[in-house]
Amino acid sequence: MDILIKKRNGRYENLCVEKTKKMVALACEGLDGCDPMELEMDSKIQFKNGMSTKEIQQVLIRSAIEKVIVNEQSENGSGLSRMNSKWQHVAARLFLFDLYKEAKISRNYKTFGYGDFKKLIEMLVERGIYTEDFITKYTEAERRELAEYIKPERDFLFNYEGVKLLADRYLVHGVNGEVMELPQERFMAIAMHLASVEEDKVYYAKAFYDLLSKLKMTVATPTLANAGTTFNQLSSCFISTVSDNLWSIYDVNSKFSKVSKHGGALGIYLGKVRSLGSDIRGYNNASGGVIPWVRLYNDTAVAVDQLGRRKGGASITLDIWHKDLYEFIDLRTNNGDDRRKAHDIFPAISIPDIFMERLINRQEFSLFDPHEVEKLMGFSLEDYYDKDEKHKEFSERYKLCENDNRLTKITVPALDIMKKIMKSAVETGTPFIFFRDTVNRANPNSHAGMIYGSNLCHEIAQNMSETKYVSEEIITENGETKIVTTVKSGDMVTCNLNSVNLGNVTLEELKENVPLQIRMLDNVITLNMFPVADAKVTSLKYRAIGLGVSGYHHYLAKNAIAWENEKHIEEADRLFEEIAYNAIKASMELAKEKGAYAEFEGSKWQTGEYFDERGYVSERWQELKKDVMKYGLRNGYLMAVAPTGSTSNIAGTTAGIDPIFKKFFVEEKKGSFTPKTAPELNDETFWYYKEAHYINQLWSIRACAARQRHIDQAQSFNLYITPEVKAKDILDMYVEAYKAGIKTIYYVRNRSLEMDECTSCSS
Repeated sequence: MDILIKKRNGRYENLCVEKTKKMVALACEGLDGCDPMELEMDSKIQFKNGMSTKEIQQVLIRSAIEKVIVNEQSENGSGLSRMNSKWQHVAARLFLFDLYKEAKISRNYKTFGYGDFKKLIEMLVERGIYTEDFITKYTEAERRELAEYIKPERDFLFNYEGVKLLADRYLVHGVNGEVMELPQERFMAIAMHLASVEEDKVYYAKAFYDLLSKLKMTVATPTLANAGTTFNQLSSCFISTVSDNLWSIYDVNSKFSKVSKHGGALGIYLGKVRSLGSDIRGYNNASGGVIPWVRLYNDTAVAVDQLGRRKGGASITLDIWHKDLYEFIDLRTNNGDDRRKAHDIFPAISIPDIFMERLINRQEFSLFDPHEVEKLMGFSLEDYYDKDEKHKEFSERYKLCENDNRLTKITVPALDIMKKIMKSAVETGTPFIFFRDTVNRANPNSHAGMIYGSNLCHEIAQNMSETKYVSEEIITENGETKIVTTVKSGDMVTCNLNSVNLGNVTLEELKENVPLQIRMLDNVITLNMFPVADAKVTSLKYRAIGLGVSGYHHYLAKNAIAWENEKHIEEADRLFEEIAYNAIKASMELAKEKGAYAEFEGSKWQTGEYFDERGYVSERWQELKKDVMKYGLRNGYLMAVAPTGSTSNIAGTTAGIDPIFKKFFVEEKKGSFTPKTAPELNDETFWYYKEAHYINQLWSIRACAARQRHIDQAQSFNLYITPEVKAKDILDMYVEAYKAGIKTIYYVRNRSLEMDECTSCSS
């Protein structure tokens, strides 16, 4: 009796084993150690009547994945793990073949593989999925030329996890979930969109496409998902400041809902809001403090859940001298009154130099109510920072507050506060840390504002200020009544991110690649659909971007550099100086072409201080300094290293600047088990992939400091601990990070905890 197999178009045909053999052979072609016969034997497919071709494909994919790590018994009976990461690429190809067949049916073309991208553009524009810019800004001939430029063979650069993640989350699908876009078409759509504002659109579309499709770079997840579509919100994060009044508190909440709806996360600075027990309109003990407002933002994060894909994300920053500090630190812990908790908010603490000095010297520290300070002292303490040894404006005012008996305060040993921070960090991974004086001293735009906090992933450091209510008027025109609210826009920060894939780029390639990435980021600002008007005002004012990296540990392993080694510190310094030089030069060249950002005059870029502060004295740096002072910069902020959690998986590399968690492991998701290995894990790289929790964190701190010298913003920098690490050692990590000039600390990743990842900032 013949076995009938169900095809994807619903038809049945007789089983043809040769078709399966041919497909497996194609998937294994050119991959060392991947024998198609071995895969066929190990898959043990039991063909049965009515079985679908998709089911056959799933069995083969699963079998290929399971061959990545094979457990064997040695002669003495002990277990051995044999690895061949190339099987990940076999699984990826089998998955791609499945994708091709789905797209062929959805789009009604005959060929196996890719169809006509030009036709896809026209169809999706007509359906309101792709932006009309593809039709209005590109001629038919240009669309055809770019469609023909697509390189389907670059699909074979993906591993299984990467291509599946790209297909599941980011490729454009039809209203019923049918496959419309294929991976190279997503890359070309992004490239065409970001090149659409260029004079030579086709040239830059091809250049951007090459970077993306060769996996030389990654873009932020909102750009990856939305570029080229009618929903072109391309930014990852937004950062807002809250004034000490109800209008501002709810205004920021409204903005948070809009940002979350459009796929972004929010950083909120809440340090200006009065503390628990403070007066309201002269009535003592009337204020509920910051916790009720934190819970308001927490509820918004849960309610506005980004089309049901994930809940919204927000980090809230409070100053370490704020009276509500103790309750704030405990927001995510499981002890205490749950009505005063906010388990979906990520707390961050803003720490000035004076606290760290008191901590190191084991002295006392005082907590104040910011409202009372402003009312009695005539200044807002949070609006100052220590510029240098001679100008300690924050410390001087802080001491004035300490010595003024009119102010109510809580005075405790600084070490006690730090113990509470460390306890929460061990239990929850938070609070994040923001060294405010270090950040503001390094701010290239300190002439135009101040930085109070960071974004959810703690790599952004840009000027912030609150939007202020001005008036509300009732206007009647032509029998129609309108209520017009007038506000004075503040600086609402926008994170526009992409990353160099260090795992797939040589030092020599930076000279060509970095300028293209800077241009892409600058075009994100021009093209972006901003969910909040304040964010657009600020973006056009500073044109701030965040060039980062992924694949840092991958790069070290490929270059035979051990993490805990002086060579690592030297390479971190050399590598990031090269990235910084090319980034600044590229932005200067863009300023020549398109004009400098609005606030350039008076900045440290314009005065040359930026270069002097970092000791850039070589001939090439001095030449660049003169050019920047003469021509300006296109972008007021340039570099920021994001976590790149999901996009680094797509690019087949390690995340951000993080060391790997494990060299190889088996991941369980929804009942399925997927073996994974570090990128390009082999006999040569094996010994250079030391796992995060086994690394002496002081080496990571030193490397972070070496990188920080060349980064105008900050880095998503994690500390890794195990339950065996002593409290004194954790304290030493915080102190050493501060002394080394590190700006921010993201998670403290305890091996016994699972952390929520921010996918918005992934770039």
